[in-house]
Amino acid sequence: MTLDQLKKGQIAEITGYKLGNAAYRAKLLALGMTRGVKVKIINVAPLGDPFELAVRGFHLSLRRDEVSVIKVNLIEKGSGK
Repeated sequence: MTLDQLKKGQIAEITGYKLGNAAYRAKLLALGMTRGVKVKIINVAPLGDPFELAVRGFHLSLRRDEVSVIKVNLIEKGSGK
C-alpha cells in the first residue's frame, strides 16, 4: 500500500519507498520521512492534491505523485471526517 491510498484521519507507518529517483528519496528522508515513522493524513485537497500530513510533530504538504512513492502499513483507519 502507498501513502496516496489513505484517507483523511488514517495513520500509517512508513515501510519503504518504490524504486525510482534517488534524489527525490533523499529529499523525503531529509524531511524525516524514514522507515518506522508514523504519518497521519490531516487533509486532502478537494481535487485530491496536495496531501497535508502530520509527521514527527509538524505538518507537511506533498503532492499526490510525491506521496505515491512512499510505501506504508495502515495502523489506524481514522474517522474519515
